[in-house]
Amino acid sequence: MITDAAILARSRTEAPQARAGAPSAASPARLPHHTTPDRKANPAGAAPLQRRSGDGDFRQALTKGLAHCRRNLVTVAIFSLVVNLLILAMPIYLFQLSDRVLTSRSVDTLVMLSLVVVGAVVAHVIMDMMRRFILMRVAVEFESKLGAPVLAAAAKASQAGSSKEFQTLADLQQVRSFLTGPVLLTMLDAPVAPVYLLVVFMIHPDLGLIVSSTGILLLLVAYINQRITHAPFSAASAYSSRANLQADAMARNAQVINAMGMIPESVVIWGRETAESLKAQVTAQDRNIMMSALSKIVRLGTQVCILGWGAWLSLNHELTGGMVIASSIVAGRALAPVEGTIEGWRNFIGARAAYGRIRNLLSNSPLNLERLRLPQPEGRLTVERVLYVPPPNKKVILNGINFSLEPGESLAVVGASGTGKSTLGKMLVGSITPTAGAVRLDAMDLRNWDPRQFGESVGYLPQDVQLFPGTIKDNIARMRVDATDEQVFEAAEMADVHEMISQFAQGYETVVAMDGSPLSGGQKQRIGLARAFFGNPRLVVLDEPNSNLDNPGEVALALALQRAKERRITVVAITQRPALLKSVDKIMIMKDGSVQAFGPRDEILPILAGRR
Repeated sequence: MITDAAILARSRTEAPQARAGAPSAASPARLPHHTTPDRKANPAGAAPLQRRSGDGDFRQALTKGLAHCRRNLVTVAIFSLVVNLLILAMPIYLFQLSDRVLTSRSVDTLVMLSLVVVGAVVAHVIMDMMRRFILMRVAVEFESKLGAPVLAAAAKASQAGSSKEFQTLADLQQVRSFLTGPVLLTMLDAPVAPVYLLVVFMIHPDLGLIVSSTGILLLLVAYINQRITHAPFSAASAYSSRANLQADAMARNAQVINAMGMIPESVVIWGRETAESLKAQVTAQDRNIMMSALSKIVRLGTQVCILGWGAWLSLNHELTGGMVIASSIVAGRALAPVEGTIEGWRNFIGARAAYGRIRNLLSNSPLNLERLRLPQPEGRLTVERVLYVPPPNKKVILNGINFSLEPGESLAVVGASGTGKSTLGKMLVGSITPTAGAVRLDAMDLRNWDPRQFGESVGYLPQDVQLFPGTIKDNIARMRVDATDEQVFEAAEMADVHEMISQFAQGYETVVAMDGSPLSGGQKQRIGLARAFFGNPRLVVLDEPNSNLDNPGEVALALALQRAKERRITVVAITQRPALLKSVDKIMIMKDGSVQAFGPRDEILPILAGRR
């Protein structure tokens, strides 16, 4: 089970290497090692020139995972049927004691009946243990098989900056808790209720009619409960999700809110969402409690009716006292699953909503689409009439952006704050999708590249650099376990950070904490720069790469751009620093989401100087 999960996770995070090393500037782009560029040399029936590669069909993973869970749940249902049939031994035992043993005063009959019932009770306990064991393993397998696809799909869905999709991992845990909780077992006991009802009818039709009427009344209560609690429970879940997002934002900005005294305001914002969630939850729970109380009144009233009417039938010599007691016990077992389902309806609603979110995330993930594994890109970047209007405000962020870069060229994007520079940078690396137009790498739209191959061919340094918990070596290597020391050292040399890393006591093995310590802001930015150049990518996008750098860092960045040009790596740098503008081939000035000027550096620099 766990091995399958590990293999599934590995299939999401690993891909065959498209190259053993970086191609030189003069060497042509190579196909993956298992293909050949000569179509004529590829005889009929041989392996195709290019293979199809994708991150996996998550819908298939969901279907397979659920199919296996359904088979196990069918087994649990069979065990539940046997468990509930065995529990009938107790009322039958009481009936026999009352009507046979006490009247005949036969010790042998008492001993034999007791042995049979003890055996039935032991079998009942063992079968109940078995179905609980199976449910526990079903829950663990459900989470282990879907954990990796859910995390991968959440990471893809949140690439625009939102982290709400990662809460789907909590939905997995909620479904697992439901599978191992008592509510599911109670619901699985419900199909056996007709058997109990049949037993009561066999004792006496009048008692069977009483139990049938009560069952119908309880089903009506359950339906009303579902109708009146669905809306408030859904609202409580939505408000709770927003409150969790606010708490995550507070955690990310803890230093800011402490330094600027913003704790009360942050707590108020979180408290507003939490209060709405609690109010909706109280409303829903109050209604659920009232329906549960009503169902309990109905069930207890039924017990009174059965005992009272059974006593009347006994007085008329239609039933014995043992039959009355047995019918009361069996009727209670018949109605208990319905009442338990009403009481646990909230858990069922929550688990069903959680599963719905999991299914929607996996079914609608872009990673479901299988992409053609293309040859190694050269780095030719083309941006064609890009328009970006993010929902829901419909404000135009990028309007008609047009430019192109040849392999090895470098571009600096400048402009005032809020002109869409960072948005353009995210679009160039595929983090966001244009509303209209296209961004192409080697003539292929970024949306049609295999995600893994595209990620290996692109380097990105965001404006807010975040490192993963791990060593400096792991962060430069993009957390890949198959990265070689030569590749890590080459990336460090490319970004000119080897000397800086050497000053740490543990060097490349220095552990970076969750908050980035012991690195400073400038050091994190330089490590992020080395990470961007890891694997000799063909396109590198740098968003304000020198915002936290000192003079040595500025020099190292300029040297990295020079080395990138020598290796024919296309670089797009978003910057305002004049020092970096002297290290690029072209400059583009943006204003209000549009291109104001674009051209060679020597032509645009005088324009910038005149503006200043």
